[in-house]
Amino acid sequence: MNKCTFQKLQLDEVKELVKGYCASSLGKDLIDKLNPSGNKKVVKRRLAENKEAKKIIENSNHIPLGGLSNVNTLIDKIEKGMILDPYELIKIQDFLRGSRKIKSFMSDKEFYAPTLSAYAANITPCENIESEIDHCIRGSKVDSQASKELKKIRRNIEVTKTKIKERLNKFLTASGNKQYIQDFVISKREDRYVIPIKASYKNKVSGVILDTSSKGNTVFIEPNNVSKFSMEMICLKSEESIEENKILSYLTELIFEKITNIKLNIEILAEYDMVFAKAKYSQNTNGITPKINDRGYIKIVDGKHPLLKGHVVPLNLEIGKNYRSLLITGPNAGGKTVALKTVGLLSLMVQCGFDICASEETVMNVFENIFVDIGDNQSIENALSTFSSHIKNIAQIISSSNNSTLLILDEIGSGTEPNEGAALAIAILEEMYKMGCITLASTHYGELKKYATYHPEFENSGMMFDKDTLQPLYKLTIGISQDSNALFISKKMGIKDKVLKKAKEYMDDKNYNFDLVKRSKIESSAKVYKEEKEIPVYQVGDKVKLLDKDDFGIIYKPVDKFNNVKVLYNNEFIEVNAKRIELSLKAAELYPKDYDLNSLFVSYKERKLDRDIERGSKKALKKIQKEINQRKQL
Repeated sequence: MNKCTFQKLQLDEVKELVKGYCASSLGKDLIDKLNPSGNKKVVKRRLAENKEAKKIIENSNHIPLGGLSNVNTLIDKIEKGMILDPYELIKIQDFLRGSRKIKSFMSDKEFYAPTLSAYAANITPCENIESEIDHCIRGSKVDSQASKELKKIRRNIEVTKTKIKERLNKFLTASGNKQYIQDFVISKREDRYVIPIKASYKNKVSGVILDTSSKGNTVFIEPNNVSKFSMEMICLKSEESIEENKILSYLTELIFEKITNIKLNIEILAEYDMVFAKAKYSQNTNGITPKINDRGYIKIVDGKHPLLKGHVVPLNLEIGKNYRSLLITGPNAGGKTVALKTVGLLSLMVQCGFDICASEETVMNVFENIFVDIGDNQSIENALSTFSSHIKNIAQIISSSNNSTLLILDEIGSGTEPNEGAALAIAILEEMYKMGCITLASTHYGELKKYATYHPEFENSGMMFDKDTLQPLYKLTIGISQDSNALFISKKMGIKDKVLKKAKEYMDDKNYNFDLVKRSKIESSAKVYKEEKEIPVYQVGDKVKLLDKDDFGIIYKPVDKFNNVKVLYNNEFIEVNAKRIELSLKAAELYPKDYDLNSLFVSYKERKLDRDIERGSKKALKKIQKEINQRKQL
């Protein structure tokens, strides 16, 4: 099974609900890793554990899982050779205590929970480690009673501390020192005892300056008469740290010696945490442990989708006995997809070992594979259309399926031309049937309904719909297909009766009326012809308005076969469509009868040169010869 199936059917969301009943991250981590099993024996064991766990909860006031914590990170530290600190040792002690309590709690549950009680036999009590930690650690610190040497060192520390304070008190009470002292208190700097002295008198007091106030008004001096004891205190603190480390190493070593047993305890307690969480979830959702088989038979009686809130209409469905493929029909938003998802999700839950919301008569099959094609998988990145993405998914499903596969296909064959889509859908369903799959598919295609009616291993079903209220009833009826009710819903939503009547005629006899279209085309052609005839016949020299430029130009060449004209505009010849100009003045109205219109398009300079050439001007001839030579050089 793949993650796409889990995502589409929302298995991970159900897992999150179950995780809410776990006592620690041990159980939560196990649920995260839990996947549906295609092995009937594994599923049967998982469901049997649920039954036993529920019986234990019903017969007990309290399951001793409180305070249970995940100590895997601490075990990893020990295996890497690291020493645990007092706080971490307390966590190990709590875990070991919890292991011992669970073992004791489960020891007398063999009569009605034989499987779960058997797990407890593998739990190893570590009472000696518990007691050693209890003896050595107090309040997240190494206790003075942990060893004689530590007790002696700490006693010497207290004696030395007392001597230091006595001498500092004498300094504070000495009348000659009062003028030097800023505050009459004993303070600490760098774990050494000091007196706050006014900065102006710092050279009057013999001792070591260990700190200065932020404003510089006060210096903190360790008087010379306590320096000897301060050094002695530093040595004693170092000895204390070494001795504490020895004790922590000793306790960590005790744990390391039992690390294999403790790791097994972690696995067992994680299993207990998960199993009891599943049982609590089942109790709070009125779940049942269904009967299971591996023959492809499913019978859901009053099944409910676990993620739906409020009043949920139960699903009743049977497949795998008299037929192996079920087609679900009905109107949009009528509950087809929810019905498909309910079957898929309940199947996944059972194979994970979760109880389901259904009646006791429910029977579920254990499948090796559960595949779904639900929703729009259109991909912009891969340039896949809705239809292409569905077909690609179905192609992968076909290649991975066998006779122990549950297929859930929503709107099979949709997203393309209906006749091709229906034909392809029938061929796909037929191939799935030949492979021995159990198939549930929703459709609007009448051809598929007809196919299912005649095929002995297919069955029609439909989601009921209240025509009076336009509300889906979310109730599945086996053996009776339901119409999409598109025309009825359209009428209720305000579509005109004549539109619906025409739609019904098209559905019945496929007689399409194109009279209006033909008449519309004739009228349109006539209109175009009329418009073409209304275009003026432009002549050279006509003054026209350029509509796009809102300015005027002169016609240089009349309309060509492409309906374009050439216009002189701003001393340039431009080509314009005849529909983008308007006649302003005809050439006959602008110029005398015998006027040379070509002169309109030739500059004065060019006209003068032509006249000079005509009368044989040497200057003009030289100019032309010069231009010819220049062109040759180029």
